Amino acid sequence: MDNAENGTAVVLCAGGVALDDAGRLLVVLRSNEPNPGLWSVPGGRVEPGETPAAAAVREVAEETGLVVEAGPLLGVLHWESHRADGVPVVLEIHDHAVTVVGGELGAGDDAADARWMSAAELASARLTPLLLETLAEFGVHPR
Repeated sequence: MDNAENGTAVVLCAGGVALDDAGRLLVVLRSNEPNPGLWSVPGGRVEPGETPAAAAVREVAEETGLVVEAGPLLGVLHWESHRADGVPVVLEIHDHAVTVVGGELGAGDDAADARWMSAAELASARLTPLLLETLAEFGVHPR
């Protein structure tokens, strides 16, 4: 979708935010733009005809091998980025709480690794910008 005011493309995205029983956060090591080589919650673009909640469920499965159910919308983040051709875009990311109901954890497409991280591990990991601050704004506090 495009923003008619300034011509900047807006890309609708979704993320899945999961905590395990120990309070650890589900994260993936990004292998593609934006932010390759950094840890983040699983997520990606919303496909045509898909809701952000459905996209969050699909992206978690594709990137981690875990089957999840979507919960409430935690919040929406607007992230300025650029396409591969340099054109500016705004990623409108709808982060949903998700609950793991099955599957086996392992890195899938678009992820170099997938794991559960405690708050202490997150504090020393190379994370996507503002990940922990955004999660705190959304009321998510890994332990």
